[in-house]
Amino acid sequence: MKAIRIPTILAAASIASAIGACSSIGPGTVTRDRADYSAAIGDSWKQQTLRNIVKLRYGDFPVFMEIAQVITGYTFATTATAGLSAANFTPSSIGGPVPAIGGSVGAGATYIDRPTVVYAPLTGNDFIKTLMRPIPPSAVLFLLQSGYSATIVMPIAADSINGVANESRRVGMSRPGDPEFTRLAQVLYELQRLNALQIRVDRAKDNSETAVVGFPPANVTPEVAAKIAEVKRILHLTGTGRSHPVRYGGWSGKGDEIAIATRSMLQVMMELGIFAQVPEADIVGGKATVGAGSSALPGGEHPLVLNIQSGPSPPSEAFAAIEYKGRWFWISENDIRSKSIFTGVMLLFSISDVGVRTPSPVVTIPAQ
Repeated sequence: MKAIRIPTILAAASIASAIGACSSIGPGTVTRDRADYSAAIGDSWKQQTLRNIVKLRYGDFPVFMEIAQVITGYTFATTATAGLSAANFTPSSIGGPVPAIGGSVGAGATYIDRPTVVYAPLTGNDFIKTLMRPIPPSAVLFLLQSGYSATIVMPIAADSINGVANESRRVGMSRPGDPEFTRLAQVLYELQRLNALQIRVDRAKDNSETAVVGFPPANVTPEVAAKIAEVKRILHLTGTGRSHPVRYGGWSGKGDEIAIATRSMLQVMMELGIFAQVPEADIVGGKATVGAGSSALPGGEHPLVLNIQSGPSPPSEAFAAIEYKGRWFWISENDIRSKSIFTGVMLLFSISDVGVRTPSPVVTIPAQ
């Protein structure tokens, strides 16, 4: 009997020692959780934006639900028991006492994952500031400064620049654009590639900020000089300076400033929603507004369109996909231009969100 019980006792002691020596699970969850939650929030944000663009095409009200906080907590509890007993007993078949040794072992573990996600609907003043207020011109310029092409940013975000009007396809507000606007976006893009478009923010003594668009000093190549001259001609810039303050609004006629009438994010989404491929039956039946065919830059280079495809079943591969009214809408993973435009719109949402936001709900986390 003694030979049988001793291994059990040793096993119990080993298990208890091993469980007690386990390290914390906290550090190991950081890398995994950060990646998983970032991917989930990013995909959800894309789907929410795409859904609202499609909803506007159907005359539906856009709803934005922001993720205010993500809190996750883990509880991992372990228990282990081990026991040893020794006694003498006298069986009836044997005359004398016989020693007996017994042991017991037990182990248990409890794992609890408690994620807490706090949602905050975009309403009231936050809704007005984020969706209905015009995008600050500085946000448009920062997007250019970050490397986004002017041929993408300007047609999306600007309604006019110094009186040069952009095209609009919104229902009830449709109008042809000034051909000079498309040419301006192309020349600005070429200056970007030549590193000849300078953007900065000047801060005054009263702490106010002014965005400034500038061009390099006089020692430039003839190609750069010609493009700068063309930009000044299109924008009616008659001043001799190479730096021009940028403000929001219509053109004042001044020859030394750039006035950009920017669109609101609601306008941007309405403009892009026109390109969603909706069934003809929905248009004829009055469920959705009339769409617009794709147009192209001079020479047929790149279509100025966010290509939102649709079909009765989900796509096998998509950058973003949503189901709305029993039909699937998506942006193809293989459409790099549409992906870039869509990402630019999401960046505009972020950098144009100015002002004091409504505080998020306070969440109290109980001590573990």
